[in-house]
Amino acid sequence: MEEFAQLVGLSRPTVSKYFNDPGAVRTKTRERIEEAIRQSGFRPNMFAMNLNRRRSNILGIIIPNSTDPFYMALTRRVELLANEAGFLAFILSSDGNPVLEQRAIETLKSMNIAGAIIAPLGDRSHQQTLSELGTTIPLVYVDSPLDETSSFVGTDNRQSFRLIVDYLCRSGEPPCYLGMPPVNNNARRREVAYIEAMEAFKMVPQLVETTPCDNWDFERFGFEQMQRSLRSDNSLPTRTVLCANDRIAFGAIAAAWQAGLKVGRGDDYDIRIAGHDDHPLSRYACPPITTVAQNYDEIGRLATQLLLSNLDNESPPAVSNRILLDAQIMLRSSA
Repeated sequence: MEEFAQLVGLSRPTVSKYFNDPGAVRTKTRERIEEAIRQSGFRPNMFAMNLNRRRSNILGIIIPNSTDPFYMALTRRVELLANEAGFLAFILSSDGNPVLEQRAIETLKSMNIAGAIIAPLGDRSHQQTLSELGTTIPLVYVDSPLDETSSFVGTDNRQSFRLIVDYLCRSGEPPCYLGMPPVNNNARRREVAYIEAMEAFKMVPQLVETTPCDNWDFERFGFEQMQRSLRSDNSLPTRTVLCANDRIAFGAIAAAWQAGLKVGRGDDYDIRIAGHDDHPLSRYACPPITTVAQNYDEIGRLATQLLLSNLDNESPPAVSNRILLDAQIMLRSSA
């Protein structure tokens, strides 16, 4: 920056002012700087500039799986809103690995970020490290809260499971539950939400027995667990299966089809399978999956809004904010 200022023949503060906000300098000065940029190809090191600031314009994002459509939609929304507010969104993935999550946290700390939106791995997350980071900058958790006191924006699992369980009980046999691997706190929270919903409707909760698994390959997990249940002597507890998420439902439907079962609703079906989340491809499955929809855009909008509002405070808020959104049922052909 110092060398570029000398090249242009302006003071460094003036050049720095331009890169922070081109409209903040006079027109002739701006044209002079932009001509020098074209000739020299100079670009400031944004990360180095942020290290010099009391508060940078970088927002950190940590997600557990960069290929999952939920996290893809979420990060796109956050990135757009951050850019509109004058911030740079820096996205890191832990790939479901606690070691990589720790590395991502340390990377964000070293970058002097202004705040962060994090989808933690849950029980395996580095809670102490994240708690310490939260004492210095605002943090907002999405999808799965770190604990009961953390600022969080996500779907109200109790509401969403009550909605889908109510429909399944009224339209056919009560559902058994095919859970998800314990990759984050959602695994346990959704199972509890299913149990509470069944009990609220005076039904007996029935969990499909699963083998231990600890990865994000949900489709394969759903396929193998359903295949295993269909081959066992006990089979499934009921002819209705509620999956913890749509990706597991994809696998479960494939296993049912391979077993020669007809998935769907009506008098001539063999089995009903429902999901949760409204995965972007769930409407194009065969058959299309009955599910409950998370509002991805709204989660991203509210999480970014909450984080930006907390940036205006001199210190992180003493009281956490928890925003739980209602889900909407999507009735399709699978159940």
